[in-house]
Amino acid sequence: MATIKLYLDKRENTGEGTLKIMVSHRSSSTTHSLGLKIPVKCWDSRAQRVVRHPLAAEMNIRLSAILNKWELALLQLREGGAGRIPTVKELKRRLLEIVEPDAAASPKFLPFYMKFADSREAPGTRRVYRDTVRRMEAYDPDISRRSFEDITVEWLKGFERFLSETSKSANARAVHFRNIRAAFNAAIDEEISAVYPFRKFKIKSQPTQKRSLTAEQLRTLMEYPCEPYQEKYRDIFVLMFYLCGINAADLFTAKPDAVVNGRLEYIRAKTGRPYSVKIEPEAREIMERYKGREFLLDVCDRYKDYGDFLRRMDRELKRIGECARSGLGGKKEITPLFPKLSQYWCRHTWATIAAELDIPKETIAAGLGHSGQSVTDVYIRFDQRKVDNANRKIIDYILCDKI
Repeated sequence: MATIKLYLDKRENTGEGTLKIMVSHRSSSTTHSLGLKIPVKCWDSRAQRVVRHPLAAEMNIRLSAILNKWELALLQLREGGAGRIPTVKELKRRLLEIVEPDAAASPKFLPFYMKFADSREAPGTRRVYRDTVRRMEAYDPDISRRSFEDITVEWLKGFERFLSETSKSANARAVHFRNIRAAFNAAIDEEISAVYPFRKFKIKSQPTQKRSLTAEQLRTLMEYPCEPYQEKYRDIFVLMFYLCGINAADLFTAKPDAVVNGRLEYIRAKTGRPYSVKIEPEAREIMERYKGREFLLDVCDRYKDYGDFLRRMDRELKRIGECARSGLGGKKEITPLFPKLSQYWCRHTWATIAAELDIPKETIAAGLGHSGQSVTDVYIRFDQRKVDNANRKIIDYILCDKI
């Protein structure tokens, strides 16, 4: 027999829980959030009442009214043969049609996606999610009216064909589909929708091209007599390498007070997690050379948007190489050392050289500031000195050709 009760979901582990309606049917159960949060200590699960809360009386009156509404809806369905409803999710849907007709209507995909995108912590990640919105709107002018059920496998395949006309890279197209998939996963977690078209849609990708320098190539770059205006871009690349392949956003936005006891202490923009890297003498010398006023480096003192500097840096790194002119006053011809080089290569280069020196993967992951792996998380808290020693070993190898 189907039953309904109030339930406090404590899974967030924050000391607060979310009040929900729990529907049980045929040995299964599902919940519907009421959007109310209370301290876990203020919920009496046996009596299904709020206790020891300044608004306990008002909240209990409201909860009683909500529960009565759901129980009346269940009674109405019983009279119409609720026992023949095959699943608990179908029962919940039928109850919502009675209790909350607007909530029962298929939720729209785009508003949820936008809310999910805006909740991402890193500004760069939010920009990537918004770019997916622009692509979806260009493909489907009615996307704002589409429900989760409307985003079918066929819709995804059509979107893929549309993207292939303007983006030849499978990996670039895959970013948009991973963004959409993340929103679907979040909607399922929040019980907004149970639809998931990615069970039958495979996100296509291709192997990433090599984006790292060998140790010998890095030495060549560091010693190359490049044009004077290119020196800063090359030096910043080397500095990022000396700082364990630090992300440009984290380096350029750091303030002078980020240096604490010879370490660069910062919150990673991508993950929102604290991180610390020891500033070796070689790195300190470059940092002093390009010392800023308001910022640690002068990049953000000179550029309102450090992205402008990065674009120049990527362009000029690709142009470092032998220059020659065709005849007197002729056009300058450049034979670049590394025609695909960009600032992001320093990160891959650090990791690649670390692996060549048999530095453990856990140490490499910690050095790069990767998160989400329990082993890595514990490792970073346990002994940052292992990362420091690994980075020193890498720098010595590059500068002295010694292991």
